[in-house]
Amino acid sequence: MVAAMTAAPDLTDLTALARHRARALRAPALFLHQMAADDLQDRLSEVNRTFTRPAIVTPFAQVWAGRFSDAVIVPPDEVLSLEPQAHDLVIHAMALHWANDPVGQIIQCAQALRPDGLFLAALLGGQTLNELRSVLAQAESQVTGGLSPRVVPMAEIRDLGGLLSRAGLALPVADAAHLTASYRDIFHLAQDLRAMGETNALSGRLRRPASRGLFALAQTLYAGHFPHEGGRIRASFETIFLTGWKPHESQPRPLRPGSARHRLADALGVAEQPAKDPPHPVKD
Repeated sequence: MVAAMTAAPDLTDLTALARHRARALRAPALFLHQMAADDLQDRLSEVNRTFTRPAIVTPFAQVWAGRFSDAVIVPPDEVLSLEPQAHDLVIHAMALHWANDPVGQIIQCAQALRPDGLFLAALLGGQTLNELRSVLAQAESQVTGGLSPRVVPMAEIRDLGGLLSRAGLALPVADAAHLTASYRDIFHLAQDLRAMGETNALSGRLRRPASRGLFALAQTLYAGHFPHEGGRIRASFETIFLTGWKPHESQPRPLRPGSARHRLADALGVAEQPAKDPPHPVKD
C-alpha cells in the first residue's frame, strides 16, 4: 500500500499574523515600512519609465497613502486581489518574509504584470534580529532545556534572487540595506516589534506565555553580548530588495555560446596567448 502524502504544515499562522497587524495599528511604529517605501520610490526615480497602472501589496496601506495617487493597494492575502496583466508596476512591500508560499506570491505579482512590467519587493532578510534570535535560544536552552520557534526564519539574499527566476521574471536583481537600531532593553525591543506587527506568529510557536525569568535571562545575555552606547542594546534589521521584469522581446538577452564576433584579447588590447596544457598529476 502507498501511504497518503500529507502537506507540510504552514510556517505562519495567518490568523495570528492578522491579529498582530491589527493590534499594531493602535499605536504603530512602522519606521521600517516607511524606510522601505522611501527606498523603493528612490529606485523607481532612477528607472527611465513612467508607470501608469501601479499596484502595491502591503499589510499597512497608510504607509503608501499619497505616494501613488492612482495605485491599486491590496493586502498580502494568500490569493492576491490583482487582475492578470493589468499593471505595469507591482510592488510587494514588507510582507514576503511572512508568506507561507513566497514563490507563489511573486508568481501572482508576475501574472498581474503586463509584458515589460516591473516587479519590486522589499522584505526582511536573514540578518534581521540575529541578536534576539541568539539570546532567546541560549536563554531558553538554559531555562527549559529545549528550544521553541520565536523569531520567523528569514531568507538569505543569496537565495532570494533565484525566486524571481522561478517566478518567470527576467533580469533579476537582489540587494540589501542594513540598519542598526538601539533599545533600552529587550522589553523595549519587544514593544517596538508589537507596534510593527512583527511579533511571533509562527504556527509552531508555544501557545503558553513564556516565563518572566526566561526574558530576564535573555536581557542579561543581550546586554553582555550585544551592547550599544549608553548602556543600551543593539538590534539589526536587514531589508532585502528584489527587482525583476516581466519578459518582453525588447529586453537584452545573453548571447549564445560561440556567437561572439570579437576576441576578448582585441577588446583588452593584449596579445592572445595559447592555453597551456594542465600539469600532469604526480603519482607516488
